Amino acid sequence: MVQSLWDSSKASSLQGGLDELVYRSNLIGTDRRVCNWGGGNTSSKTVVKDFRGRDVEVMFVKGSGSDLATMKAGNFTGLRMEDIRPLFERDEMSDEDMVAYLANCMIDAKHPRASIETLLHAFLPFKHVDHTHPDAIISLCCADNGKEIAREIYGDRFVWVPYVRPGFTLSKMIAQGVLDNPKAELVLMEKHGLVTWGETSEASYAKTIEIINEAEAYIEARVNNEKLFGGEKHEALPAEVRRSIAAAVMPTIRGAVSDTKKMILTFDDEADVLKFVGGHDSPKLSQVGAACPDHLVHTKVVPLFVDWKPSEEDVEGLKAKLKESIAAYKEAYKAYFERNKHEGDVMFEAAPRVILIPGIGMINTGKSWSMSKVSGALYHRAIAVMRGATALGQFVSLSENESYNVEYWPLELYKLSLAPAEVEFSRKVAFITGGAGGIGSETARRLVSEGAHVVLADLNLEGAQKVADEINEAYGDNRAIAVKMDVTKEEEVAAAYKETALTYGGVDIIVNNAGLATSSPFDETSLKEWNLNISVLGTGYFLVAREAFKLMKEQAIGGNMVFIGSKNSVYAGKNASAYSSAKALEAHLARCIAAEGGEFGIRVNTVLPDAILQGSAIWNSSWRNERAAAYGIEPDQLEEYYRKRTTLLVNIYPRDIAEGIAFFASSKADKTTGCMLTIDGGVPAAFTR
Repeated sequence: MVQSLWDSSKASSLQGGLDELVYRSNLIGTDRRVCNWGGGNTSSKTVVKDFRGRDVEVMFVKGSGSDLATMKAGNFTGLRMEDIRPLFERDEMSDEDMVAYLANCMIDAKHPRASIETLLHAFLPFKHVDHTHPDAIISLCCADNGKEIAREIYGDRFVWVPYVRPGFTLSKMIAQGVLDNPKAELVLMEKHGLVTWGETSEASYAKTIEIINEAEAYIEARVNNEKLFGGEKHEALPAEVRRSIAAAVMPTIRGAVSDTKKMILTFDDEADVLKFVGGHDSPKLSQVGAACPDHLVHTKVVPLFVDWKPSEEDVEGLKAKLKESIAAYKEAYKAYFERNKHEGDVMFEAAPRVILIPGIGMINTGKSWSMSKVSGALYHRAIAVMRGATALGQFVSLSENESYNVEYWPLELYKLSLAPAEVEFSRKVAFITGGAGGIGSETARRLVSEGAHVVLADLNLEGAQKVADEINEAYGDNRAIAVKMDVTKEEEVAAAYKETALTYGGVDIIVNNAGLATSSPFDETSLKEWNLNISVLGTGYFLVAREAFKLMKEQAIGGNMVFIGSKNSVYAGKNASAYSSAKALEAHLARCIAAEGGEFGIRVNTVLPDAILQGSAIWNSSWRNERAAAYGIEPDQLEEYYRKRTTLLVNIYPRDIAEGIAFFASSKADKTTGCMLTIDGGVPAAFTR
């Protein structure tokens, strides 16, 4: 049952009016069983002083493009009621006219555009109105016998409104229905949701919870878990097995769904998902249509349900089936678009947003990790609705044309236009070794600042996690993850890429940056020292690049590798034969991979820095003392020594190297591979030739 979250002590400390509306809205949005992400709307009618000091009745209503769970006062729009009320006398009004009219009713031009369903709130004669999408209520509204069941639950306390796309007509139908039924306490919107109200904000919220729980109690008394979704056809595989399979197939999926723009993937194997994908009736049930109009933009009309038998078929068979199924889904979506399109419509990407695999779970796609999670969150709600609707009768949805007219509705598309513009590394995943260090962490911040998702791989997991936490605090959940990895251990490198695939679906950019350095005269260089440099800087770079190469080939959407070499890649550094040789190996390995990667769209380039002292674990080790001794100076004189030996008389910092990496990883270098770029301030001895 849905619990009331109202805290009287907290509510009493609010200033009333808009503050109370924000509080109520956040409570409603917090529980996704009550309201979808980005969906629903709330309002409050109050009196405010206008710019001339006059008392004016104003309705504050949710602004378009915000989410009830997180919205603040600035996300609401204030409109003058004396301007809106006369609209009720009209017989009709187009969406375009409505939007233009409401813009003139705003008390502040800086407020966001009013919700699509503003008139629904304005036409109802109540101070506080809530429109929500509760699982239990939509189950009722999406059951073929929903109206009859509603009568059993609510008697004559409800108004049933047949499906009409939100706007003037629906708003007027709802208001007229309530006016015609003095006993009405709620409105049930067929295939859509719930409207409730109250004289106080608390009363409106309480009514919403009460109405939901009446429906939920009725449904739960009729759910038969053994027969849910037609009973179990496929048992869920063990957790580690399904996660391993998901990690193996997600790069294949990512390549198949990224034909026009790259997509970020997420994996979901929650209990309700596993129950649904294993059901006898689920393949057919999933194709009925969306559980709520609000889902359509993020989930499309239907998911892709993969016909795979987990107990009989292998992973390679699943990959082949996924490629075939995704290709067929895209063709079907294109046909759907052609059947229903209006002049000027531009088709979205045709690939599925929700992919359901028996025994495994759900894989979602989106332009970012967070938007992929939104698609998944909404399909959780769809599963809950189908669970409830099939307990009452048969699950029904919008017609194909009704669905299309919501998915490509200009007022719905307007919400999408409010999202930040995509930038250079949007939709891309970067895997950075040595992610806790100066160059690695600075590179991560640089790439994330232009939209990337990053994986920080480092032996120092605590340091990498600290960087990831800072990035996520600044840019949002899961823009960065940290993984512990020793580049010299094949199994750890493979495991890190597996975690990357499971988190984001694959990888686009690798930055081979993990390193160390030692210094000693050649005749004093031990085999241990030699092997250490070759192991980390040679074998480590090989293993990281090889696993990335495999993954990029699997995705078949190209890729980008940037190796962090050194001045010593091309210059024989004094007392550094082991280090210099390993760095030369790196640079040539990069060229070898570039020669093989071209046919797969995989570019490989190398940045050659020199003396990056800031934030470097290498330079904070014995390497500093060793290099100072090699030059006959004190350790604290190194920075000035390095500056003076450059032709530009500058020091080189991690951000300088990050810029070079960003260039090679960007579209600006799309036609560059096998290249070496020196970023060393101009050390003549290291000029490439």
